[in-house]
Amino acid sequence: GDVADGALAAGGHVVGVITRQLVDMETAHHGLADLRIVETMHERKAQMAAVAQSFVALPGGVGTLDELFEILAWFQLGLHAKPIGILDTDGFFGPIMAFLENADAEGFLRFRPREAIVMERDPVALIERLMKKPSQI
Repeated sequence: GDVADGALAAGGHVVGVITRQLVDMETAHHGLADLRIVETMHERKAQMAAVAQSFVALPGGVGTLDELFEILAWFQLGLHAKPIGILDTDGFFGPIMAFLENADAEGFLRFRPREAIVMERDPVALIERLMKKPSQI
């Protein structure tokens, strides 16, 4: 909600995609002109991926990691070539990047994490780098 509010305040266009279950729990952002309600989390992730120009993971829990790893898997499979970013607030994602680098070193990835993922601690620097990053496939 805070990210959406900030984008709207800066004149941005925000597309919200949320499951009906979350709407029923009153977690929908009703200030969006484009709020799409879907039935399942699978539909939500597919729709978000379809409308996204890039992907940015912010510090979060297992839902965030689920979405990040699905986007990385889709990237590895060649299902998208959109830039992937991580906002590494206070080093939050350092262990995840170390895991990815280890998975690469062990031969489990078809991409180099530091090349495929833009990771920054500053949100402005992250957005600037993502805007300059071309498609990766």
